[in-house]
Amino acid sequence: MRLAPLFACLLALALPGSALSQSTDAARADGKETARDLLETARSSASAPVDASRLPNYDPNGVQGLETLADDPDQIESDSRNAARVHEGYRAMEESLARRARFDPSEIEAVIARAGTISDAPLDYTSGMAIGGSQGQCVELPPGSASAGTYVATCNSGTSGELVDASCTASLVPEVTTTSAYDYYCLPNNAPDSGKWSCQHYTGGSCTLYQTAFVPCYQLPQFSSIPCRGQNMIEVRRFRCGEQIGGFAPDDVTTTRTVNVRLDDNQCLPLAQASTCSQVSETCTDASPQTRVVDGVSITRSCWQWQRDYQCLDTVSGNDCGEIEANPECRFLREECLTDETPCQTSERLFECALPPDGSAPAQYICDGDVYCIDGSCETIERTANDEFKDAVVALNAMNQARGEFDPDTLTLFTGTRNTCSSKVFGILNCCKGKGFPLIPGISLLVALGCDREEVLLHERDAQGLCAYVGTYCSDKFLGICLTKRKAYCCFESKLSRILQEQGRAQLPKPWDEPKEETCEGFTLDEFAQLDLSQMDFSEVYAEFTEAARLPDEIEASVLIQQKIEDYYAREMQ
Repeated sequence: MRLAPLFACLLALALPGSALSQSTDAARADGKETARDLLETARSSASAPVDASRLPNYDPNGVQGLETLADDPDQIESDSRNAARVHEGYRAMEESLARRARFDPSEIEAVIARAGTISDAPLDYTSGMAIGGSQGQCVELPPGSASAGTYVATCNSGTSGELVDASCTASLVPEVTTTSAYDYYCLPNNAPDSGKWSCQHYTGGSCTLYQTAFVPCYQLPQFSSIPCRGQNMIEVRRFRCGEQIGGFAPDDVTTTRTVNVRLDDNQCLPLAQASTCSQVSETCTDASPQTRVVDGVSITRSCWQWQRDYQCLDTVSGNDCGEIEANPECRFLREECLTDETPCQTSERLFECALPPDGSAPAQYICDGDVYCIDGSCETIERTANDEFKDAVVALNAMNQARGEFDPDTLTLFTGTRNTCSSKVFGILNCCKGKGFPLIPGISLLVALGCDREEVLLHERDAQGLCAYVGTYCSDKFLGICLTKRKAYCCFESKLSRILQEQGRAQLPKPWDEPKEETCEGFTLDEFAQLDLSQMDFSEVYAEFTEAARLPDEIEASVLIQQKIEDYYAREMQ
């Protein structure tokens, strides 16, 4: 770029009256002279004889005759296409197109909105340059659209509950029963009458035949009146009855005592029969003395009474997604079942939400010294930020990070650590909020409320953008209903390492393992070599390295112009 005409125009600002007119004319003359020089150069180039050797990469031995190309015009296109694939300039152009910066439509709209704000009130942002040529007032531009990143927010829908403890008592109840048996003798064949000695009284009912014997007549004096009918032996039967028969006096009475010990668990039946209760333990509460005398009978048992403990589920149906669903900065991703039950009892809904701006981005300004005017016609010195510079800075930091996080034992890069935290489904206390939610001051307070110290530290690290969310699984369920869920995270040494892991896994692809199994392993050297850093979105960490960079020649040009103006005024004022 020629600076002489521009210097002449800027110097004209200091000349009053006719001096201003002369300086303007001189500037225009200088501009015309420059244009004539350029025109003469163009004419010389156009009028020079045609010389094929002036063409870059011209090879007279490798070019077909014009007649041949005219006969086969398709060959021209084919040859050019083949040549383009290996041409260094063509490949450089294609690579430049592939790697050039891409802008989200929302960012473009934000820039247009900012430009519209300046256009509506330009004097609020530009007010001309000071007479002495020094830089004038600087006005802060409207805030940009840079985002602090995103986070995954979760909520629950379905059925959950709370476990309630219940207990009951079961006892042994001993019972001693006394029973009497009545024995009767009878003669089935030689009964003299139908009285007591007739066996027909004892068949059936509560009597059973107990014994049959053949006895010599002389051994039964009570039967002396009964003729043996020429026989020495007589048949005698003995029946045992549960009661006295016909008012006859029994020949013998036998008393028996029966011991029965039964378990009385009526108090526990409602809990045992409830489908929402499960017995968790049974403890002996009465074991001394082990031998006890009941109605004169000694009974020994190792335990006489137990306490049975149950856990019962108090179910509740709910949905705590209202706040997240109403947040315009949150976008629904998917829904996952927390249990393996069919149908699913409890589901977790996942949303991607934008982090609110943290106000850490540096302010941007437009200054009066950047606007130069001649005869009411103003021009602005362009100070365009170099977007590729910040990508290069991030890439260099990624390489430096890779060197620092290389594990020589496993030959891996960017290895993370597994961290988990738990929360009750539909519970009030949530130790897993992390990024996107304000940090609660005081670790001891959260620990006192029920969070583990490790969970609080995870909350802080995630809020700093160091942890990647892996997933959620049910860590405690009862009768198919999830009561407590546990979130798994992989945490890294820096925010840049986390972004490389998240977006690098998507490129490979190398998805996270199941939340219960993920170990946060790093990239192998081969995997890291496959990553294309130019395709990754590092906008979340740009501010940590540099907001933008101006080209050195821009800065030098602006300083040089400013110095020329000040030197001119110094000479004129002498």
